[in-house]
Amino acid sequence: MTQAVADTIDAFHRGLFHIVQPKGRGHRAGMDAMLLAALVADDRPIKVADLGAGAGAAGLAVASRLPKAEVVLFERSAEMANYARRSIDLPDNAHMAGRISVIEADVTLTAKARNDAGLIDESFDHVIMNPPFNDAGDRRTPDALKAEAHAMTDGLFERWVRTAGAIMIPGGQLSLIARPQSIAEIIDACGKRFGGIEITAIHPREGENAVRILVTAIKGSRARLSLRAPLIMHEEGSHKFSPLVDDFNNGRAAYARL
Repeated sequence: MTQAVADTIDAFHRGLFHIVQPKGRGHRAGMDAMLLAALVADDRPIKVADLGAGAGAAGLAVASRLPKAEVVLFERSAEMANYARRSIDLPDNAHMAGRISVIEADVTLTAKARNDAGLIDESFDHVIMNPPFNDAGDRRTPDALKAEAHAMTDGLFERWVRTAGAIMIPGGQLSLIARPQSIAEIIDACGKRFGGIEITAIHPREGENAVRILVTAIKGSRARLSLRAPLIMHEEGSHKFSPLVDDFNNGRAAYARL
């Protein structure tokens, strides 16, 4: 007898939306997805692409905070795309479900194949991404679903950023979250496609090394790169989030560009 795959329904933004996620396997969304979503600071009617969306946490967080945003979740894994569809269909998400859709597609496709898969040229105002960030040489997990979501491959940022540049309108914004060691590869991938790169290091506490970087860039911009003031996640001597990070995590504020 085959054991049913267990899953959970998890609340985000203090219960303003919920996500269906696999339990004990696959990638489970959390703080990274919420910080990524906070990078979209745009109250206009916009179209947002979430590349490698998983169960849809970051994309749904954008839709939850921005009532004029239309969000398309792109996910290669059929299993995770199904979780995203189930998330959208939850009764608790009915207030925004009409503005969110899922397309099962490989975001590394190119040219006609990319367009045919639904990644349409110059059709999005914002592209957000949380690419797999574990080095391929790191200890591998026996969980195949989790490995696919976490394991980085050579040239990954180049392929993902290339797609972001293709599907975004001129002047559109790229937003991503990654590990600090990927900074050179990200800058290189932006190349002549994106300028005005802004990078923010995220530190667990004062005096501790950064564990993530937030990156935004504008398609076609010629502005110079900026290193922003760091974000400190926790108040000293505790696990409590700093007020600003807590606002980002719960959809009460956006992290606007300079």
